[in-house]
Amino acid sequence: MKTMIRAVLAAAALLVPTIAPATAQNLRIGLRDDPDILDPTLSRTYVGRIVYMSLCDKLFDINERLEVVPQLATGFRWENPTSLIITLRDGVRFHDGEVMDAEAVRYSIDRHLTMQGSFRRSEISEVDRVEVVDPRTVRILLKAPSAAFLAALTDRAGMIVSPKAAEALGRNFGTRPVCAGPFRFVERVAQERIVVERFRDYWDAANIHFDRVTYLTMPDNTVRLANLQSGAIEFGERMDPGDLRAMQGNRALRAQAVDSLGYQGITINIGNGDRANTPLGRDARVRRAFELAIDRAAVNQVVYEGINLVTRQPFPPASPFHVRDFQPEPRNVDLARALLREAGVTTPFPVEMTIPNNPDLRQVGEVLQAMVAEAGFALTLRATEFASSLQAATRGEFQTYLIGWSGRTDPDGNLYTFSRTGGGQNDGRYSNPEVDRLLDAARVELDVEKRKQLYAQVLQLAFGQDASRVYLWHPRNIMAYTARLTGYRPIADGMIRLQGMRFQ
Repeated sequence: MKTMIRAVLAAAALLVPTIAPATAQNLRIGLRDDPDILDPTLSRTYVGRIVYMSLCDKLFDINERLEVVPQLATGFRWENPTSLIITLRDGVRFHDGEVMDAEAVRYSIDRHLTMQGSFRRSEISEVDRVEVVDPRTVRILLKAPSAAFLAALTDRAGMIVSPKAAEALGRNFGTRPVCAGPFRFVERVAQERIVVERFRDYWDAANIHFDRVTYLTMPDNTVRLANLQSGAIEFGERMDPGDLRAMQGNRALRAQAVDSLGYQGITINIGNGDRANTPLGRDARVRRAFELAIDRAAVNQVVYEGINLVTRQPFPPASPFHVRDFQPEPRNVDLARALLREAGVTTPFPVEMTIPNNPDLRQVGEVLQAMVAEAGFALTLRATEFASSLQAATRGEFQTYLIGWSGRTDPDGNLYTFSRTGGGQNDGRYSNPEVDRLLDAARVELDVEKRKQLYAQVLQLAFGQDASRVYLWHPRNIMAYTARLTGYRPIADGMIRLQGMRFQ
């Protein structure tokens, strides 16, 4: 049956609109999902971050060793634990021709902090104010010392937008983003493509070798693979593990499995509107029963051939903050049933799960559905286009949500915004004052060992005692591309950095 399905889907790939043949200057990338709004302040999708690699440079980036390195900045120094001086690169222009300077940095950070609906606010909430020292120097003053702040500037919180364009477009900025990256925005066709073209005045133009990049939305793994094999795209991100051997055996392709910083998990609606008003939302015993009904290793093996690393926490094993004694409990259906009886739940107990509309995640949902049924849960699945599912989650229109996170180098970026009361991406509205206190303390603690202890306490409370979220696995991202392409750097954040990439 699986072979038949693959054959049908591969044939369906031929129905994808014809794309002009690639030249040495044009790159086509197949994306697993359609990005949400292309506004660094308001967006939250993984694939959106991939597109930003072409559009919006950041103050800092990370390298293969996960070290913070300058990008729009040339360097930094701490005057004291709450005062950060950042020096800026000279000669940088936005796509509209405006100069990227200290005032633009101040404007962008203030926008992240004050704009309604900002997902960056909680990431950099420790900022008190930004001062322009001179056109090439900014001083960022924090309310308290922060061990996490610099790492936050390596992602969207560190992206600098054109103040002129942002003021002119307002909340429509995401329809025509203007930043200081190597490519400028050309067009977007929802659910189909995003096109960018080379920005000739880019500050690092010598390392850019494509005239145009087209990002094509291809949620189906088999369609993405068929287009890669036929030459309709030159790069496919997060391919199916089941296709890894075939790709590695194809001399025209290259495939790499890259350990990631992120995770896949299940967000539970605990306090976000009417959908939280169920025994699952109100009672930790019911949530714990749900988790105990799941065999993470079996899900990983059935859907992903065991390639991912099962987990119970947001910190991957490679992180120095990974808590080694906080591991997944063995599946225990009998205990799960006992907890439901103790909670007074009548079975079968109905639960709905929102799932991004990808074939592998739908299969994950089906496996989970069968597993939790044995414990007394009647799980129904609602497959939804990814960006739409994020918007629904923000509004509280879910009970459980199968959702991933691409990960950050600092542990704060994998936890604070999701579990702190009022966190920008705390869709389930989980709230525990003691967890808040520990997260706040960990954010400002500069001693690594003490910080580890604080995070270990958070895990025990938030995901042990309160069972607020179910972490499932840390993915290995399988990236595939034509053998003609050189210069791709596999970094654990999963981004596709175009600097240095070219066709042979």
